[in-house]
Amino acid sequence: MAQVADELNVKQSLVQGLIRTGELRAFQVGGRGLWRIGRQDVEDYIEQAYRRTAERIVAGDLQDEGGAEDPPRGRAQIRGP
Repeated sequence: MAQVADELNVKQSLVQGLIRTGELRAFQVGGRGLWRIGRQDVEDYIEQAYRRTAERIVAGDLQDEGGAEDPPRGRAQIRGP
């Protein structure tokens, strides 16, 4: 879970929330709080996030969190076709 939080540049608690709401698929190993998130599940989440963002832009409903004019800086992956 920490690796996914690091990759998405978010807090681990946000990743836990995404799992809890079903936005990010994960499975629990052994019932002792060990969670695993598959690579494809992370990729699927990122792809869905891009789609939702594009839909919000088209709808004129995109608001920055803190009033920033530019998108947040951090690690981003550039994807090809």
